[in-house]
Amino acid sequence: MKRINLLSPRLANQIAAGEVVERPASVVKELLENSLDAGASQLDIDVEQGGVRRIKIRDNGVGIVKDDLSLALSRHATSKIVTLDDLEAVNTLGFRGEALASISSVSRMHLTSQAENENEAWRVEAEGKDMAAAIRPASHPQGTTIDVRDLFFNTPARRKFLRTEKTEFSHLEEVVKRLALSRYETGFRLSHNGKQVYDLRPVTDQLHAEHRLATLLGKKFIENSLTLDVEAAGLRLWGWIGLPTFSRSQADLQYFFVNGRVVKDKLVAHAVRQAYRDVLYNGRHPTFVLYLELDPSTVDVNVHPTKHEVRFRDGRLVHDFLFSRIHKAIADVRPESDSAPTGVADSQDGSASIAAISEQSALPLANRPAASSMDWMRQTGYQGGSQVNSQNPSGDSIRSQLEGMQRLSGYAGELAQSGAQLTEEIDPDTGEIKTVAMAQSPSPFHHVAENDYQKVPPLGYAVAQIHGVYILSESEQGLIVVDMHAAHERIVYERMKNAFYEKNISTQPLLVPINISVSQSEADLVEENGQVFEAFGFKVERTGLESVMVREVPIILIRGDVENLVRDVISDLSTNGVSDLLESRANELMASMACHGAVRANRKLTIEEMNSLLRDMEVTERSGQCNHGRPTWAYLSMSDLDKLFLRGR
Repeated sequence: MKRINLLSPRLANQIAAGEVVERPASVVKELLENSLDAGASQLDIDVEQGGVRRIKIRDNGVGIVKDDLSLALSRHATSKIVTLDDLEAVNTLGFRGEALASISSVSRMHLTSQAENENEAWRVEAEGKDMAAAIRPASHPQGTTIDVRDLFFNTPARRKFLRTEKTEFSHLEEVVKRLALSRYETGFRLSHNGKQVYDLRPVTDQLHAEHRLATLLGKKFIENSLTLDVEAAGLRLWGWIGLPTFSRSQADLQYFFVNGRVVKDKLVAHAVRQAYRDVLYNGRHPTFVLYLELDPSTVDVNVHPTKHEVRFRDGRLVHDFLFSRIHKAIADVRPESDSAPTGVADSQDGSASIAAISEQSALPLANRPAASSMDWMRQTGYQGGSQVNSQNPSGDSIRSQLEGMQRLSGYAGELAQSGAQLTEEIDPDTGEIKTVAMAQSPSPFHHVAENDYQKVPPLGYAVAQIHGVYILSESEQGLIVVDMHAAHERIVYERMKNAFYEKNISTQPLLVPINISVSQSEADLVEENGQVFEAFGFKVERTGLESVMVREVPIILIRGDVENLVRDVISDLSTNGVSDLLESRANELMASMACHGAVRANRKLTIEEMNSLLRDMEVTERSGQCNHGRPTWAYLSMSDLDKLFLRGR
């Protein structure tokens, strides 16, 4: 065994640099955060060869006084926290006091600064094995300039792991982009190899903020996003969320900030993913730039060396707040909304985006007729809703509900394709409701006459049907094209969900309860979160130290793999503190049923039926997307049509 030796300051700093300085982008992040904490309103970043050869950052912040310069390059030296109370309520981006010391140990770094209300500037650099600070006079305006050259020149093993110049600069650019999105009041100027990349001026109003967003994230994001600003329970959430049709194949356009600090948090990601669950394709990712503001004492930012992760004191409250507000914002996007963009736009991956008509043509909800009188679920014989008494269940009731579900999932689609419909009749002798199929059933849409309205509704009036697939509608602003199957699918799905959740969920006791072996901690979770299972008709009890038993299941999920579903819910509760798997599975089944039961392509609709479908879309949540995330309608304004035919030229 070798003797224990005290590490030299330089070696200790180089080891610490392994946590803080991964690549040139890491250097830029730490230095820019220090500049922002110093109150800088303008930041100039000049880099060469992706930041490997040189990184020069100048700010106009408060600067550093001469007496503090010798400590600036020392480890664990900071002006941002003094006591433990300061650490428990950090409101600055940096606070560890390791960045400058770590960077200077693996590069040739010079720091020049003139403090506020001072007449002289000074330059400091670390020299020698002990990294002694050498201070010299310099010429510099108020603020600080840090010049980092030859990164990892003295640690060749680290330098070998760097990627190409283009790759390193793309990481560096992403860091600048995130910080520019976190501080709109600050100007950013970025140059690479002498060529200017960004010149972002300080933002003074909403219009300039959206201009910065368009510059950094692309014009398409602004055109296909909704603004959000809500506040409750000491939490404020504001920013922009992308429309569901502007989804991405990867999670590369997602920015979330907590008190101005960009974070990547599992709890946040789960809440956002859950809010978008009903309106996205599988494998697609939503887009958003969101800002969460809360009391700094309720969030711990000291959980990761790079400060990318945070921990909330009340994670459940934050999760529920994020989910409910984003979910509501998406659900409220209807044709009469003026928050959605106008015109037809394409996302970067080629998928068409929906468009909304301005509020000038919106029809007030109070003036709209009621939804279709012939409810789709009554046509298909869906009977979910009445709660079965678990102590004395009725065999006839259970059997009738199962038969209704089998009818719905088995041949609702076949009946829709053939034109036949299911309807319910009341037996005058017994009073029982019977479901019968009719070859020539009435239309699933109620009659709507144009004179029912005093003004043109948001989706206008139908004028024609194309190839039995699309409905053409004329509005005050132009032409609207509706995918009738996708639109009706969403309407049916939302009605099924409302009926499913508004009534008590139908359950069935199991003749042979399912016993599941789990760990002790998982059994504790089941015992503590029994309401999660009960809310969806499951009765799960703890029967031992390491076992639980499923005694009842909802009828809609009775044919599923109950044991694996319960295990997945337990795992979700353990990871996120919440679980939406039961709701997700029920919704998936109802979405599949709605898809089979919606009107099919090549079915000829009358003008009255088409108008009825348009009116239903105007009052249905999330009617802009079908259950699979596809757009249900698109809009072409008169100016768009004029451009197509070169009118006015």
